[in-house]
Amino acid sequence: MKLSVIIPAYNEKPTIAAIINRVREVALDGWGKEILVVDDGSSDGTREILRGIEFPDVQIIFHDHNQGKGAAIRTGVAAATGDYVIIQDADLEYNPQEYDKLLAPLVQKRADVVYGSRFTGRLERMTLVQWVGNRFLTLLTNVLYGTALTDMETCYKVIPTSLLKTIKLESRGFEFEPEITAKLLRRGCKILEIPITYVGRSSDEGKKIDWRHGIPAVKALVKYRVRG
Repeated sequence: MKLSVIIPAYNEKPTIAAIINRVREVALDGWGKEILVVDDGSSDGTREILRGIEFPDVQIIFHDHNQGKGAAIRTGVAAATGDYVIIQDADLEYNPQEYDKLLAPLVQKRADVVYGSRFTGRLERMTLVQWVGNRFLTLLTNVLYGTALTDMETCYKVIPTSLLKTIKLESRGFEFEPEITAKLLRRGCKILEIPITYVGRSSDEGKKIDWRHGIPAVKALVKYRVRG
């Protein structure tokens, strides 16, 4: 078995080398691992750092201009060769050492897809605006799709590559999260949530998402509920 770790990165100079090292350090018993870093047109020196990284398990892909997180993930999915895909943000908010417990339910055939839930695990340093936004979007997902998720917006989504490659992804920005969730649920996939740890960062530390990104997320949830 092999895990494909997709790391979308845009202007993550302070943390990009550290997150790659942390992912490389993860030991998965009986598993291989490939790391796909997609630089989405960074202009802060991230690209220069990535050009100096040469590891056999790390593939670096460069977008020639900024296209959005969703577009970067789509590029990573197209290049993935593992049995499962996990998305890993480049900002150190999520802990790669938790991959094992996220993969276990899939290996045991207890779920089709696994999400890491910040709200049932250990949550630190999430602002009130982010907390309210996350909870509202998850509630809206549950109302529209008849599910009982606690963290729709989580970065940690583990999906079989064969399934993911059959889903037509359209989002270019942060609305990737509601889109993939909506399309998985519309297909009848069983999503199991596993508690994870999360240590947030502030906008001063490079946090890019804010309340304005909630508007396209709401639109995406409604659109894919109506259109499929």
